[in-house]
Amino acid sequence: MSTPGRAGKAGQGLQLAPFRGLRYVPERVGSLAAVTSPPYDVVVRPDGLRHLETADPHNIVRLILPQAASAADRHRLAAETLRRWQDEQVLAPDPEPALYVYEQRGGGILQRGLIGALRLSPREEGVVLPHEDVMPHIVEDRAALMRDTGANLEPLLFSYRGNGSTTGAAGVIDRVTATPPLLSTTTDDGYAHRLWSITDPHDLELIGKDLSQQHALIADGHHRWATYLRLRAEQPAPGPWDFGLVLLVDTARYPLRVRAIHRLLHRLPVAEALAAVEGVFRVRTLDGPLPAALDALAEASERPGNAFVLAGDGRFHLLDRPDPAVLARLVPADRPEAWRTLDATVLHSVLLEHVWRVPDDPEHIGYIHETAAAVKQAERHGGTAVLMHPVKEDVVRELAEQGVTMPRKSTSFGPKPATGLVLRSLALN
Repeated sequence: MSTPGRAGKAGQGLQLAPFRGLRYVPERVGSLAAVTSPPYDVVVRPDGLRHLETADPHNIVRLILPQAASAADRHRLAAETLRRWQDEQVLAPDPEPALYVYEQRGGGILQRGLIGALRLSPREEGVVLPHEDVMPHIVEDRAALMRDTGANLEPLLFSYRGNGSTTGAAGVIDRVTATPPLLSTTTDDGYAHRLWSITDPHDLELIGKDLSQQHALIADGHHRWATYLRLRAEQPAPGPWDFGLVLLVDTARYPLRVRAIHRLLHRLPVAEALAAVEGVFRVRTLDGPLPAALDALAEASERPGNAFVLAGDGRFHLLDRPDPAVLARLVPADRPEAWRTLDATVLHSVLLEHVWRVPDDPEHIGYIHETAAAVKQAERHGGTAVLMHPVKEDVVRELAEQGVTMPRKSTSFGPKPATGLVLRSLALN
């Protein structure tokens, strides 16, 4: 399975190339679990960052979220740390290029997929389908980090829909996972992780032929995919920057879980937020703790109209039954109905832009995956947490196939791959 050049025909499907994985040497670290991390944008800072940094001096968070006085210093520190860990044999490359089967098991979920270097393709080819917009400042930060380290530090999560057969890639995965893994570990969240390598030319050929008929949805990693494309444009072709590290999951066999990403409005107190929505949404203060509030949100989301829960003042407030006339006036009319009725669309187009007048920038809005963490930070700092109900995967895919992007940070697909199990150094590939 050779590394193809940059040129490619539109609609040729996915091309997943083997690479020499850069992996932790178990004897040089406390444990594999102690050096892993969630993806960079899921780490809750500063508490989660501090926990990971103290878990092991070689935790991968020191590469994906380095701490220094300036952005340039952070990226330089990550590059120096990566070089030092390789010199000290904390990280070492596998002997030959491979695709990797990655398995996660926990919470009643079994997920398996293929980690490899995916050929980058522009959106117009229709091979890789994004479903969310990106924020330029995050792409700039990730690009500087990748540029300085010369590495893809964490795999993006992509999904595709196989035909349900047990041949091709599915057959290879089933056969490989019946053999002893390269590594096995269980992380603090209770998930068990296993990794296998695939180097047999026949297996690689079967996978390549199968994936060439598929297109993928970006489940998690829009900013890093945009970063891959940006860095490829800077480099001469062909070369290692024509590819990016991804995990491909066949959701016909292993359906992903979809969760919401919540908003933290740093400078908007709950009392002001509630006063401003009067007449736009129905507002009810809920009895009970956070689980009861989430149950009420789920129930309201089953009915027509949009619903949110506001938190931050020690209570929970359900917003539902929006005024249809307000929505008709403020939600852009040039998109499909499925987009116009999304909770994220209404939140950004109506509440953030017109009702609360909150700029969509990091000083004013934080994006937090964990519900309890969003509530805790809002209460601690006097802001407002906007808790959201997840979107169904079919809606996400339907919009993506129409070329329609959802508001940024609309979904959280999972389980997400653990960061730190396998890296891709562009100097080796």
